[in-house]
Amino acid sequence: MNLTESRWLPIVLLTFSNVFMTFAWYGHLKFKSQPLLLVILVSWGIAFFEYCLQVPANRWGNSVYSATELKIIQEIITLAVFCAFAIFYLGEKLHWHYLAAFVCVLGAVVFTFLPKS
Repeated sequence: MNLTESRWLPIVLLTFSNVFMTFAWYGHLKFKSQPLLLVILVSWGIAFFEYCLQVPANRWGNSVYSATELKIIQEIITLAVFCAFAIFYLGEKLHWHYLAAFVCVLGAVVFTFLPKS
């Protein structure tokens, strides 16, 4: 089997792309004294690497997943990456209602991947 037809490659690429995007979107929150224009430019630079991973993940992933399945996978990865980021980088605490919301999104995954017949 060709690597670009792997079911796992898109998930790995989406995971790494989400790490970059989370830093691009939220990493600047630890640098609130920096000029807004500077953090925008740095965030764009970080987002470039996110796109270098995300675009191939979706292109190759579409050979084994539908676009909707890829989007749901990406959302779950985004939440998992953000939770780790919020705890370990931003020092935030996750509250029970955040976890309950996460479980609701996991429910969307179950419905998305139910057999189509």
